[in-house]
Amino acid sequence: MSMRRHLLVGLAMLWAVSAQAWAAALPQGVAEALSDAGIPAEAVSVYVLPLGGGAPLLSANAAQPMNPASTMKLVTSYAALQSLGPDYTWKTGFWARGEISEGRLQGDLIVRGGGDPYLTLERIWLMQRALRAQGVREIGGSLVLDLTLYDLPPADPGAFDGEPLAAYNAPPAPLLADFNVQYVRLAPEGEEVAVRSELPLTGVKFISRLQLGDGPCNGWRGTVLATRPDPELTGLVVFEGVYPRACGEQRLPLNLLEPAQNFAQVFRALWEESGGKWEGGVVQGIAPPETAPLLEFESPPLVDVIRPLNKHSSNAMTRMLFLTLGQERFGAPATPEKSVSAMRQALLAQKLDFPELVLENGAGLSRIERISAHSMGQLLLAAYHSPHYSELESALPISAIDGTLRKRFNGSAFTGQAHLKTGSLRDVRALAGYLMDRNGSRMAVVMFVNHVNAGQSEAAMAALLNWLYEGVAQE
Repeated sequence: MSMRRHLLVGLAMLWAVSAQAWAAALPQGVAEALSDAGIPAEAVSVYVLPLGGGAPLLSANAAQPMNPASTMKLVTSYAALQSLGPDYTWKTGFWARGEISEGRLQGDLIVRGGGDPYLTLERIWLMQRALRAQGVREIGGSLVLDLTLYDLPPADPGAFDGEPLAAYNAPPAPLLADFNVQYVRLAPEGEEVAVRSELPLTGVKFISRLQLGDGPCNGWRGTVLATRPDPELTGLVVFEGVYPRACGEQRLPLNLLEPAQNFAQVFRALWEESGGKWEGGVVQGIAPPETAPLLEFESPPLVDVIRPLNKHSSNAMTRMLFLTLGQERFGAPATPEKSVSAMRQALLAQKLDFPELVLENGAGLSRIERISAHSMGQLLLAAYHSPHYSELESALPISAIDGTLRKRFNGSAFTGQAHLKTGSLRDVRALAGYLMDRNGSRMAVVMFVNHVNAGQSEAAMAALLNWLYEGVAQE
């Protein structure tokens, strides 16, 4: 046998032994569930660490860099709590270019985006109420948007997965209204399906080619497709597929407009709905740096922002938090490069050195982001011993109770006992967070699955959590 063949056989044997060792390190129920799903042991990383001290309860392939999907939001949230502090806030500034007389601004209203990731419709309404309290009820000029806080390269919202209209692909922006989501209502009307936007959308036209179905209202979002068939007609959105009659009226979140366009349309709709007048258009410009603002509208504190960010796994909010880290560390304008450096420095300040860590946007909406299960576990342990542990844990979804876990692990013995961030991409499933077993012992739990069959790993994840909850690992 040639030397080359000996080497190949040796490597194959080593791989087989390593795979068997990884499989043997997993609890039997987990290994069986993975086998049933057609997921090899080497495609899985697991790391479980007791928070009370001691050796890992379970470590399988834990040093392997893996795509963590949305569990990367944990890393960004922790870094933000440590470097910005739980009381950090964002400010949106307003300047009046002209005199205000009898409720009328004789000129432009300038808005400087401060990167507030939580400018919901309700908070924009409060913002406008604060403006009216400053005497502005009519805007005689234009709305001038100052978007200079960010310096981002041009981005195609469909580049990630070919779904540019998907709400989760909404981009970050200095002025982001309601997460840049526009809600569309679908409803049967006779033998057709009507499609209407909740707020007026200037320059957008809907065409419904949806067919009514007679089946149950299960998974309807997977059967409704919204597309822009003509790249030259960006305002034309066509809806195709099947919509079950049994669904009645439903809301569909979409990413239809550029952030600046969406902010302006939302601002105008709410302003006029409240009786305000606005005569001009919308332009981009720069706020006067030497002049104090007429109004600074402050966001909720960071501790209140990371809760919806993690509970509902908001990519746009996380990407804006990621950019804030770079901006605060290195100054405006915010760039992805500054944010990557700021994240690494924030972790190093807590003695968390993760050589394998790869960051792109801090949200996990990425094909290239990487972290090992071991590193994620060490971060969870560091967070547990930090002053901000309660803020981070309370921001995580609770098993079978709320957020992205509201409909997962229902009926399990560990219902309400696990605070976990989950992640889901094509070929990726992940979970990371905290679990308290039936004896009251707390642990950090991480499980990453990177495989074409990752979508079938739910049973294996449930088996792991149940095994840990029953306290078998500590017997």
